Amino acid sequence: MSIDIQRFTADELDSEKLDVLISQPQPFQVVGVGDISATVSKNEGRIEKIGLRCRVYTEYWATAMAGSLFSGVASVVGQASAVGIAAHRLATINPDYEIGKNKLAGTITVKHVK
Repeated sequence: MSIDIQRFTADELDSEKLDVLISQPQPFQVVGVGDISATVSKNEGRIEKIGLRCRVYTEYWATAMAGSLFSGVASVVGQASAVGIAAHRLATINPDYEIGKNKLAGTITVKHVK
């Protein structure tokens, strides 16, 4: 069973549309994003404005941690990634929403997790 996720461009999502999407517990994705940071900030701001908590993360971060399996510089980077991710997860414990950034694909995925 798969869930169809609604897709929008960053230009389609004004504050009113974001408020409607956030009030519904359905996931959505922003596609064709040019400025990931600005779009994430916009989504995060709307979520927090209505009193909910969110966690922002980079999708497919496990590939960075996979570097810890190798020796040398890749191992140091992989271990540092694991420590940073663990600290971030503790700092944003029990979020209402998760915002996943995918810079390679130019997408942001917003999911209700409670």
